[in-house]
Amino acid sequence: MTNPQTQKEISFEDFKTEVLNDYKIAITSRECSLLGRREVLTGKAKFGIFGDGKEVPQLAMAKAFKNGDFRSGYYRDQTFMMAIGEMNIQQFFAGLYGHTDIEHDPMSAGRQMGGHFATHSLNEDGSWKNLTLQKNSSADISPTAGQMPRLLGLAQASKIYRNVTGIHNKTNFSINGNEIAWGTIGNASTSEGLFFETINAAGVLQVPMVMSVWDDEYGISVHARHQTTKENISEILKGFQRDENGNGYEIIRVKGWDYPALVDAYQKAAQIAREEHVPVLIHVNELTQPQGHSTSGSHERYKNAERLAWESDFDCVRQMKLWMIALNIASPEELDEMENASKKEVLDGKKAAWEAFVSPTKNEQKELIALLDKIAETSDKKDFINKHTTELKGIKEPIRKEILITARKVLRRIVNESSRKELADWIVNYTEKIQPKFSSHLFSQSEENVFSVKEVLPTYDESAEDADARLILRDNFDAIFNKYPESLIFGEDAGNIGDVNQGLEGMQEKYGELRVADAGIREATILGQGIGMAMRGLRPIAEIQYLDYLLYAIQIMSDDLATLQYRTRGKQKAPLIIRTRGHRLEGIWHSGSPMGMIINAIRGIHVLVPRNMTKAAGFYNTLLETDEPALVVECLNGYRLKEKMPTNLGEFKTPIGVVETIKEGTDITIVSYGSTLRLIEQAAKELQEVGINAEIIDVQSLLPFDINHDIVKSVAKTNRLLVIDEDVPGGASAYILQQIVDVQNAYKYLDSKPETLAAKAHRPAYGTDGDYFSKPSAEDIFEKVYAIISEAKPDKYPSLY
Repeated sequence: MTNPQTQKEISFEDFKTEVLNDYKIAITSRECSLLGRREVLTGKAKFGIFGDGKEVPQLAMAKAFKNGDFRSGYYRDQTFMMAIGEMNIQQFFAGLYGHTDIEHDPMSAGRQMGGHFATHSLNEDGSWKNLTLQKNSSADISPTAGQMPRLLGLAQASKIYRNVTGIHNKTNFSINGNEIAWGTIGNASTSEGLFFETINAAGVLQVPMVMSVWDDEYGISVHARHQTTKENISEILKGFQRDENGNGYEIIRVKGWDYPALVDAYQKAAQIAREEHVPVLIHVNELTQPQGHSTSGSHERYKNAERLAWESDFDCVRQMKLWMIALNIASPEELDEMENASKKEVLDGKKAAWEAFVSPTKNEQKELIALLDKIAETSDKKDFINKHTTELKGIKEPIRKEILITARKVLRRIVNESSRKELADWIVNYTEKIQPKFSSHLFSQSEENVFSVKEVLPTYDESAEDADARLILRDNFDAIFNKYPESLIFGEDAGNIGDVNQGLEGMQEKYGELRVADAGIREATILGQGIGMAMRGLRPIAEIQYLDYLLYAIQIMSDDLATLQYRTRGKQKAPLIIRTRGHRLEGIWHSGSPMGMIINAIRGIHVLVPRNMTKAAGFYNTLLETDEPALVVECLNGYRLKEKMPTNLGEFKTPIGVVETIKEGTDITIVSYGSTLRLIEQAAKELQEVGINAEIIDVQSLLPFDINHDIVKSVAKTNRLLVIDEDVPGGASAYILQQIVDVQNAYKYLDSKPETLAAKAHRPAYGTDGDYFSKPSAEDIFEKVYAIISEAKPDKYPSLY
């Protein structure tokens, strides 16, 4: 629909009905914003950030948005979500209140503040829905421009589905690659590097992406003159405009208050992106933000009277109303009546949402009060209990924190009374019921989680000869790409030369440039490609050339990928595999072991640290049978080492979360991972020569860690523990020690202080000596173990120094 002159096939009455329906959505959304702000200021909600001022362009975007399409957007897109039928008034307010019931707040079950939108890609059991039969929104995140890398992958999936044959169950995810990925962002956030990185990558890849910039000239209080060169994002991106000399973008500029022009612009953009697979940038300018950035402040503090007057005149809802009156679509009186009805509808929806939010908690309040009244009848602490009960009764609209605080405080006072158990049981049961509302789905809870895959050992011919370990990876990837047509790999140097270590040698020639692809030097959007494609049913492997370079992408991994299942309460997933390499390297920028930083930043992603390429290949085989994301860190100095070639490539599986004892011993348990294990094995041989028998355990995966608690069984035998790590002191070694001593309770069995041996706090200097003097050497390991044993047996093992 554009207007009655250009859209001949519909009548004026049909046109009028459609426009009036759009206006109703706009004024409903605006009223939600206005009332939502009041709910925050009265204390019912904690914080609000709303889409007022952006309503009309979002209506135009919604008209061009079809089933199968995906949105990756900005926290002001509430009108769009209402227009595509994926959010109603009550759900809007449920999100504002933080309702922990997914039926009431389908966006995140209270795990994100309002304004963060998502649709459900998964059934209750974690299986995929048919995404082509619904309009899709990938789950938003707050970090500015953080939605951009994922947007690239959502768009690239359409290109893969259009051009790669043989993908299983393809029609549940795409109809010939006709789907568009729609991005939205505020004008100020286009200053972020993630925006420019994504814009460049999408232009290179030529994917069906439509990027909308909502431009109201400000970023919170900071004017565009401090944000953007020339104060105009489309002006400075003019060089991206496609022409007869090369591919690029179609760039469209449109005023955000001009309803018919917006509809035309979005229809044009959709046709170009959907049919030609050309990215489009729509710069929507002259927008307003009537209530300022958020409920934290007022825009009157930083906008002058002239600007405020202009915003009042050119408010997009007001301008749409004037346009409708001018075209005789409706009279002012009819529109006033519609606005009044909308106000009542929003108020009723708000009340229903609040009642649904507080009702369960009030019932829980009554339940505890009844129990406390019963306990008080026979308690020596009756006055104390009654005081807390009265305080709890006085809370008209309690939160669960207040209920549990009351119960736990009373429990302390009746610890010696017979009624203690009844109250303690209530607290335990209540916590078990409520805690998952805030903590579930950090990892997959489906039948395809990583623990569902059983170990399959590699098999060998009797005549198997040693081969370069990189050949095991290469041939295993060959088996993977043949077995899983939906699998693909991409990264810096991953394609034409078969990766820098030749683990993909010949794969691009065999499987094509779309499935084995080179990428530019842009780690964040390599991760984003993987996230977006995994959200659309593909099985991508995103390659980051070296572990150190992961830092460019760690924000995306931490804020987006790691939280996806959690922040949607299991309604979206992205089973992305991230492949990288590191460990035992020389030089500040290739030292390869910031593991403590990584494992603490990406909880929600499994972190796997195989000691050789057979183990690594087994991890890839395991992960492709699961629905969870993981990081696999290959040992960079292991590609040319010799390993035997398995006969069951693509089939053998390394178990996740299971440690392996690679040498049994009786005197001390040594725990480590990756390339350092080779040095430990060397040191263990030398220790054996002086009568010290060390047990060596390879943790294999840091997240999850030793799910069978096998390490504590070893400590119970040896009574001594040493954790060796090439990360900085207090890095991954601190985590490993906490897991063993605290979680597994190994302290019970220790006869000596549990110790760690880590790298120096600095990064290694360049050159072979840089590694020796920076990270644990075989001599360091020998002497550390010797010192531990010497403390217990000084006569037999006198001090070396």
